[in-house]
Amino acid sequence: MAVIKTEDLTYVYGDGTPFRKVAVDHVNLEIEKGDFAGVIGHTGSGKSTLIQHFNGLLKPTSGSVYIDGERLWDDKARLRSIRFKVGLVFQYPEYQLFEETVYKDIAFGPKNMGLDEEEIDRRIKETAKLVGLSDSVMQKSPFELSGGQKRRVAIAGVMAMEPEVLILDEPASGLDPKGREQILGMIKEYHKAKGNTVLLVSHSMEDIARNVNKILVMNDSKLFCYDDTAKVFHRSAELEKMGLAVPQVTRVFSRLKAMGFDMGEDVYTVKFGSSLLLDRLGRKSAK
Repeated sequence: MAVIKTEDLTYVYGDGTPFRKVAVDHVNLEIEKGDFAGVIGHTGSGKSTLIQHFNGLLKPTSGSVYIDGERLWDDKARLRSIRFKVGLVFQYPEYQLFEETVYKDIAFGPKNMGLDEEEIDRRIKETAKLVGLSDSVMQKSPFELSGGQKRRVAIAGVMAMEPEVLILDEPASGLDPKGREQILGMIKEYHKAKGNTVLLVSHSMEDIARNVNKILVMNDSKLFCYDDTAKVFHRSAELEKMGLAVPQVTRVFSRLKAMGFDMGEDVYTVKFGSSLLLDRLGRKSAK
């Protein structure tokens, strides 16, 4: 059963006014438990509006959203508990840190869930270890930490709630290359350890290509596709027409194919592309 399902989901900003805009237009989608999916689309495509429906931050103008088979908004009394199943990390989450210590900041979400102190402590320690926060920083003020560490604390606060679905909106935004790799590696490790569904919103096609196994593409408020990573990047010409840049390595191998050097595979990561080239060169030298 899909952990997230939408049926003709539509959302309109400014309905009934001259500024009316359809942000999400009749989206039908099923995301299975355990998927690690990238969410891409040009600015204004509707991707941010879409993900805000998954934990009830926005109410559909029409259509439905189901979380674990339960329809959001059917029973407002159930909305809070359903929201705990979907954790949403906004861009620059470190701006939302406010507690006296790192420990208390990570504890904020689990405490709101009504968990006992022993369970809260277990989740904090487990999550801190998962995101690479040492014991030595747990009693420090989060404002004493580096930018990358602050972001780890903010993300850990959502992870500690142990949501069935973790959604991250540009989690590596504004970080240097080393910081980006650390944050994305941390998220990948979280998915591997927990097996929960993760949605990664990013403008970086390289980040998407290296980390996810499925990609959701929004275009002009509509769902263009939701498919395996290789299958989506196989449609590189269509992606480029809608203003999305495919990974540089994909463009290189597409050009090689046009010149008659077809590798026989869709290439979207440097690691895979280099292995193909080495294999091809090895076979030629062996002849």
